[in-house]
Amino acid sequence: MDSYGWLSVLPPLLAIFLAIKTKHVYISLIVGIWLGWTIIQGWNPLSGLFQTINALVAVFKDEDNTRVILFSAMIGAIITFTQYSGGMKGFVNWIVGKGLVRTRKSAGLLAWFLGFIIFIESSICVLVSGAVTRPIFDRLKISREKLSYILDSTSAPKCILFPLNAWGAFVIGLLASQGVEKPIQFLVSSMPFNFYAILALLLVLIVILTGKDFGPMKKAETRVRVENKLLRDGAEPLISDEVVMMEAKEGVKPRALNMILPVLTMVGMMPVVLLITGKGNLMEGSGSTSVLWAVISGLLVGAVIYRAQKIMRVKEITDIFMKGVGGLIPLASLMILAFAIGDICDALGTGPFVAQAAKSTLNPGVIPAVIFIISCFIAFSTGTSFGTFAIMIPIAVPAINNIGLHPGLIIAAVLGGGVFGDHCSPISDTTIISSMASATDHIDHVRTQLPYALTAAVFSLLLFLLFGFAL
Repeated sequence: MDSYGWLSVLPPLLAIFLAIKTKHVYISLIVGIWLGWTIIQGWNPLSGLFQTINALVAVFKDEDNTRVILFSAMIGAIITFTQYSGGMKGFVNWIVGKGLVRTRKSAGLLAWFLGFIIFIESSICVLVSGAVTRPIFDRLKISREKLSYILDSTSAPKCILFPLNAWGAFVIGLLASQGVEKPIQFLVSSMPFNFYAILALLLVLIVILTGKDFGPMKKAETRVRVENKLLRDGAEPLISDEVVMMEAKEGVKPRALNMILPVLTMVGMMPVVLLITGKGNLMEGSGSTSVLWAVISGLLVGAVIYRAQKIMRVKEITDIFMKGVGGLIPLASLMILAFAIGDICDALGTGPFVAQAAKSTLNPGVIPAVIFIISCFIAFSTGTSFGTFAIMIPIAVPAINNIGLHPGLIIAAVLGGGVFGDHCSPISDTTIISSMASATDHIDHVRTQLPYALTAAVFSLLLFLLFGFAL
């Protein structure tokens, strides 16, 4: 591989700068990819553009990449299937109808628990939890800000810690594209060191159990209890019925089974396919194959039971499928760009160059903490954890071998930093959806959640420093 020295860091740096400056992650990644190929083509911009297009097409030459892109789009169909069939509404009615939630603490625990059992995708977790718990929180005089905090801080952390979902398969795909022979083991090894995700989840639980709040959240909770105001005066709830909840088909009886069965099928199929592709060893299985077949199985089961109940005709099933896929095309597009920028960084030798530079200028013990800080900054500024993973993993992975760093600790630093930005950035999709699902003012949600996220991030930074020198 040719060495391009300091030129190799220009494409990811340009992508980071433009993403932060413009907030347009897709365009920023494309420009970064174009610059990389322009460098390789002897600074010929037209040849660079031609090679950029070829590189985007070449992403599909890799079967794992193609599978990741396909299931990322199809997960949107699972969401629309469960909504249109009345499954999600039935699930909400079933939970509420149990009447088990009568106190503020039990309401908070329900929202936290739902975040754990619905780990297939962060958006559907937030949507279902919000639909179930918002009426309960309102009745018990718990602020909308508190609900949005619980929803947001149990979605992304849980998805990255239980990687049998789109998050895990995306990271596994990025690791595999960097030549990691056992990407599933790499990802699993990072889980105990993903300090931010673990601390964020624990902090939510502590706040729920103790009832102790601090910062702007304390003021919001006092407002609800004393003034009986779910929202502050002048607040503008960020809610859209079209985005938060697709209406169930008219005349369809809501049934929890229409959501539970497809989701359980997906969850059950993932380890089965991992065992099959790994020839009896879960850690050796193909993550992308497992998630793709799990999603397909869930969709097939859904289609069969909806048709059997005469909820949908074949044309309706097709139409709702396409609508759901269309809703997650932006995510699939981001993944294409993520793989492409990883390829150009590999061609330029960006990772080895950065690793060598870090080795000569930094104490290896501080590198995990530095990677965590950089990932936090990128994710907060761009509002995308997936985009952060796409930029940082091609840089971080070579450092593991070239400097001799602990692989789980380094990957956890990237993932934890990405999740932090997912929580704190006002332009993060998960943050926006959390505001919508709880029907709260978006800026109020960001403002009240920030002190909690920063608390978890500070302790995580200290742990990365401690383990960086200890391992």
